[in-house]
Amino acid sequence: MTGLRISRPVLWLLLAVFAVCNMVTSTVGANVFIGIGFGLLTLACAAALVRGHYASRGR
Repeated sequence: MTGLRISRPVLWLLLAVFAVCNMVTSTVGANVFIGIGFGLLTLACAAALVRGHYASRGR
């Protein structure tokens, strides 16, 4: 597997931080594009965690 490899605890931390930032920007009423950005980053972290889970599962 090539590319950037980030450990699972770091991904979980980033997932939590981005999810909280997404909730805060939605609650405060900040620019919609900022909320969309945090939502996409949250989704990317979740996808990386799922991909890592299935990649290590077959070993």
